[in-house]
Amino acid sequence: MAEHESLEFGKADFVLLDNVSMEEFMANLKLRFDKGRIYTYIGEVVVSVNPYRAMNIYGRDTVEQYKGRELYERPPHLFAIADAAYKAMKRRNKDTCIVISGESGAGKTEASKYIMQYIAAITNPNQRAEVERVKNMLLKSNCVLEAFGNAKTNRNDNSSRFGKYMDINFDFKGDPIGGHISNYLLEKCRVIFQQEGERSFHSFYQLLRGAPDSLIRSLHIQKDPAAYNYIKVGGQIKSSINDGADFKAVADAMKVIGFTGDEIQTVYKILATILHLGNLTFGVDGDVTLIENTKLVSILRELLSTKEENVEKALLYRTVATGRDVIEKQHTVQEASYGRDALAKAMYERLFCWIVGRINDIIEVKNYDAKIHGKNTVIGVLDIYGFEIFQNNSFEQFCINYCNEKLQQLFIQLVLKQEQEEYQREGIPWKHIDYFNNQIIVDLVEQQHKGIFSVLDEACMNVGKVTDEVFLQGLNTKLAKHAHYTSRKLSPTDKSLEFDRDFRIRHYAGDVVYSVVGFIDKNKDTLFQDFKRLLYNSSNPVLKGMWPEGKLSITEVTKRPLTAATLFKNSMISLVENLACKEPYYVRCIKPNDVKSPLLFEQERCRHQVEYLGLLENVRVRRAGFAYRQTYPRFLQRYKMISEFTWPNHELSSDKEAVKRLLQGCGFDHDVAYGKTKVFIRTPRTLFSLEEQRAEMVQRIVLFLQKVWRGTIARMRYRRMRAALVILQAYRRYKVKSYFREVHRRFKNVKSMKDYGRHVKWPTPPKVLRKFEEALRSIYNRYADKISALQVRAKVACLEALKGQRADLGLQRAWEGNYLVSRWDEGGQLCFFQINHFNKAENRAVLITDRHLYKMDPLRQYKPMKSIPLYNVTGVSVSPGKDQLVVFHTKDSRDLVVCLQGMVPANESRIGELVGTLLSHFRIEKRKLQVNIASPIQCSLNGRKCTVIVEPKINQSQPDFIRSRSGFILAVPGN
Repeated sequence: MAEHESLEFGKADFVLLDNVSMEEFMANLKLRFDKGRIYTYIGEVVVSVNPYRAMNIYGRDTVEQYKGRELYERPPHLFAIADAAYKAMKRRNKDTCIVISGESGAGKTEASKYIMQYIAAITNPNQRAEVERVKNMLLKSNCVLEAFGNAKTNRNDNSSRFGKYMDINFDFKGDPIGGHISNYLLEKCRVIFQQEGERSFHSFYQLLRGAPDSLIRSLHIQKDPAAYNYIKVGGQIKSSINDGADFKAVADAMKVIGFTGDEIQTVYKILATILHLGNLTFGVDGDVTLIENTKLVSILRELLSTKEENVEKALLYRTVATGRDVIEKQHTVQEASYGRDALAKAMYERLFCWIVGRINDIIEVKNYDAKIHGKNTVIGVLDIYGFEIFQNNSFEQFCINYCNEKLQQLFIQLVLKQEQEEYQREGIPWKHIDYFNNQIIVDLVEQQHKGIFSVLDEACMNVGKVTDEVFLQGLNTKLAKHAHYTSRKLSPTDKSLEFDRDFRIRHYAGDVVYSVVGFIDKNKDTLFQDFKRLLYNSSNPVLKGMWPEGKLSITEVTKRPLTAATLFKNSMISLVENLACKEPYYVRCIKPNDVKSPLLFEQERCRHQVEYLGLLENVRVRRAGFAYRQTYPRFLQRYKMISEFTWPNHELSSDKEAVKRLLQGCGFDHDVAYGKTKVFIRTPRTLFSLEEQRAEMVQRIVLFLQKVWRGTIARMRYRRMRAALVILQAYRRYKVKSYFREVHRRFKNVKSMKDYGRHVKWPTPPKVLRKFEEALRSIYNRYADKISALQVRAKVACLEALKGQRADLGLQRAWEGNYLVSRWDEGGQLCFFQINHFNKAENRAVLITDRHLYKMDPLRQYKPMKSIPLYNVTGVSVSPGKDQLVVFHTKDSRDLVVCLQGMVPANESRIGELVGTLLSHFRIEKRKLQVNIASPIQCSLNGRKCTVIVEPKINQSQPDFIRSRSGFILAVPGN
């Protein structure tokens, strides 16, 4: 069923009507039309009512709504039937066809264009150039064929005056790769005559009203259609058609399709030639037939690219071969006029067939090998003339209505008959539904020896004067007892029929009266061989190619050509056979009124179409007591969420048993029947109830799925984030390690470099170490600028010896080492010291080199006073306080006691620097130096033991040594 439409719009499927009757059918059809719903289903048949207005239901958004959906999932639409045909073709590898039927003005041509538009829109997701080219050709060909094959009639501004069947070929991927167009029975008599209020083919008016002035001049024509006899009736009729804009659109389309400039010019010349032929008149001078307006002959000669005398001769004479003799027979005025009109009709028909053939040459499948590329499949679209009943119905209407009889018979065979056979096949008991089988009418027309076409051909083959009345007499003789045929002779009291002129056929669409006037001539379709030779001998290669039979010599004997009726009958039989071997889909078009109003719904007008289209019988057979049927798997797929036994998947023995359990659980078991492969539901109410329950469950399922999916997404995001963090951490560790390894590699030998590695380029750090690198580089630069490697070792040695035992070690400042600005004999490290020698305080300087410790007098330009070899120094003692007391212990017990004083800046502690420097040096020499931190400090002065005590005193301004009983007291300023 069609979903998502409220009942305010009526039933979207006629099968769901509560009561199947003409009244309810028409009421539902009218309600949907009034509500703007022009499409309705009958099962898988689309009923379309012409809206006579533009509707915004064919855009890209609508295409996406129907793409890939099942027929019943969306509201009725042409796109749904097109998608169904496409899916059947693509999924099941089946050839399909869409048959569009209905009377003239019902919207068949527009329906075919929308179907083509949809098929083009849903293919080619990758925008491949070749596929786009084919699709563009197929769509553009519609524009060209409409210009040359459609005309304005009293019923329709854009009526197809020819039948068109288009095959679209698809490759195994479902992309179009080409196509082929077949055309049927162009109404060429419209070239020379139109009924009052109608026009000839669009192409003539487009040329006159849209061609540029230069082209108009070159063709020797004028822009007023009323100036030409063949189309003057149409030229006086106002129309909504914009011929000027259409001329440009058709010209552009022909260029896109691939028509060359010369070919397009030839098309225009042929149209102009036909217009000029219509103005050509004949007169009589004695026994001689003359052309009255000879200037036109010169124009025709120019347009046809031939000789003027040949044109005039072909128009006035007929060449006849009798054995070996060749005779030129002059035409009478009537014969010349007939030949002129026959030439005009034949030229237009040949032009139209050439255009179709040219399009086929361009869009046909090329270089396709089934063994390599796989089997190609086909979707056929049939847009053919609808059933016609005019005031005067002639040979063309008879052929058109016969065509519709054939298509209706196909519809009956493939739809109605199949419907009834389906019930029998499924084993469902039901009551037989009678329907009108129009095979009897088809046989009336095409049966061998007895059919109307056979009688017509037999009359045309008779020797001597053959008239239309003779043909009618033949019909009366052979069809006198046929229930669907009558004439005035057979029904003398029927005054609606004229004697010796009319006959009536009871078609499936109603009774139609035909006039036999012109049947013989139109069936013979005689065109003198002189015209064929004239056009074949043209110097225009395009025109010459349209008339290949013109190369035959005058004396060459050929077979009698097939008549127009036989050709058309054969083409219809071939068409039906072609459609019958494909999976068919149907669009039944209905015309709501005859005045093209978007608001008017004429009940009787539409009722008549519903009757002759057999739509009500279609509904009855489709239902046959059951409103809906579906295969068990598909039914479960749609409704399985309703029952706990079938959701999400059943565990029963078969899908049929699962469907039974589902329907029993819902309480609908009494309203269904179970076939071999399908379930059948009797009343629409059951189906509506199932849909309501499904809609309710779908909301709950959607919420559940949203919950699960959101949780899944959250977990996926968490795992991705966690994985990303693990990767980031591992990568960060890798980058940090790589950075440190690179720093170590570059700077491991800087101690041996003269500039301590200042020239070494630092590696680029990872982002996380940028600030660390800046600090590291700052530290390195500071130490590289101010200290050597020996000073680093000295600080390390000081830290190891004094850390935690003395407060101020001076580690935070730079250890300059050389505090004495003078020269010395031995290089080394210099420090200032204040020295107290025995009882007398004296200012002295101490110079420590890598060999000696010198005591120097700063007042005598640092003259050395005493030297102590470093190998004689055994240890150093310092106090734990902030004083600057240092005692150097020697092997000869002549220790040196000093207090570092007079430093710049003042109060700067250099005990740590002194101790660290000595320790570092001794370690390099691989000797041991004892460092003591004690208070008081025990020492030996000139071999005598003594003690040095540090005492702070309040009034003491600077450190000073004071002798005591046990030794010395170092008085330091107190706090």
